[in-house]
Amino acid sequence: MKVMVGVSGGIAAYKAAEVVRALQRQALEVRVVMTESAQQFVQPLTFAALTGHKVITNLWPQTGESELSTDSMDSSIEHIAEAQWADALVVAPATANILAKFAHGMADDFLTTMYLATTAPVLVAPAMNVNMWEHPATQANLETLKQRGVRVIEPGSGQLACGMVGPGRLAEPEFIANAVLNALGRSHDLAGEVVLITAGGTREALDPVRFLGNRSSGKMGYALAEAAQSRGAKVILVSAPSALYPPAHCELVKVTTADEMRAAVLSRMSEATLVIKSAAVADYRPSIVADQKLKRTGPMTVELLPTEDILAEVVRRRKPGQLIVGFAAETENQLENGRAKLLRKGVDAIVVNDVSRPGVGFDSDRNGATFLTASTAIDLPEMPKRTMADRILDEVVGLRRPQSLLVELSGMESDAANIVDSQSEPFDSGIQPPISTRRQIMIE
Repeated sequence: MKVMVGVSGGIAAYKAAEVVRALQRQALEVRVVMTESAQQFVQPLTFAALTGHKVITNLWPQTGESELSTDSMDSSIEHIAEAQWADALVVAPATANILAKFAHGMADDFLTTMYLATTAPVLVAPAMNVNMWEHPATQANLETLKQRGVRVIEPGSGQLACGMVGPGRLAEPEFIANAVLNALGRSHDLAGEVVLITAGGTREALDPVRFLGNRSSGKMGYALAEAAQSRGAKVILVSAPSALYPPAHCELVKVTTADEMRAAVLSRMSEATLVIKSAAVADYRPSIVADQKLKRTGPMTVELLPTEDILAEVVRRRKPGQLIVGFAAETENQLENGRAKLLRKGVDAIVVNDVSRPGVGFDSDRNGATFLTASTAIDLPEMPKRTMADRILDEVVGLRRPQSLLVELSGMESDAANIVDSQSEPFDSGIQPPISTRRQIMIE
């Protein structure tokens, strides 16, 4: 989905970059339009670098353009094109001035003109001095906008840039992003769920300074955490060492080794309704860890012992209704190896990654995979990991309530009922009723 961010003037304009990043983390395409006063606080180049799109700063052709040039004609109707492009318009920060212009239908710059031209949802996140916020004129303008369907994201309270204390601070970027998602109708199908996610690559010590590890950056797991949280879930993120910042408001549990990850996962399983285990867990660890740094003295032989199979243990401990999905990083025979793991582990589905392809998989912002179940193979073509996170969750949610299975069972139960009537004696169809409480999910 596509979002136009309007940045109006005021000291809070510098926080608009955080809003843009928060929206991008939700896999939204973002463009930016700036008012003249906003450009006094932040340079357009900042937003151009963040979004990869030209920042719109003027309603009219720039100096030097011919009045009859193609660029000139395009500029004169650009506000119409952008109004049709955007699925939502969010103004953050929204000054008292821009709120007054919106409320009174003024159209003297690109942002105000686009506001009148768009039929998409409009959201405003006010930020201003407390006295300006509480002034009757501002409150009257806000009421007018609300009556016209504009969504107002209330400002926070606290210390303001002017030194005063009270309401008027720009709402938190993540809160603004969630409000945009709600306006776009993004599903909150994980609301009420507690999601336990593992991420990153574990490290097995060889000596005090060296370890055996892998190339996992944790990006896929962190993207899954963001996606789950944006869909309404409470997230517990169990992370091996990673340079990434966890999503706001999720609980972070730091681990290093496979044994530590196993202990963390098993200790939190009982409180989780969904567990997404996307960490790259080491399969082996050194049998002996040296107390001091090993010196280079020639060839060395290191004995490796297998680590505990966390996914297998999770399957053994599964409770009725739990849904378990695994990840498989493969370099050859991806589907065959993935399906073999599906059967061997006893999981409900496997997400198979082809990590041999350049530019995808480990330590990359992009990924490509296949979502395997016992009867299906759903291709997830190369895409940003944040986008793939939502695609994976879409499939996982589908597994929880498999409509085709319910329809099939409904038909079979109907047939069984007919047989019972015809034979007038108890009949065991051998069909188990569909599980309606399959809520716990584990992904490795």
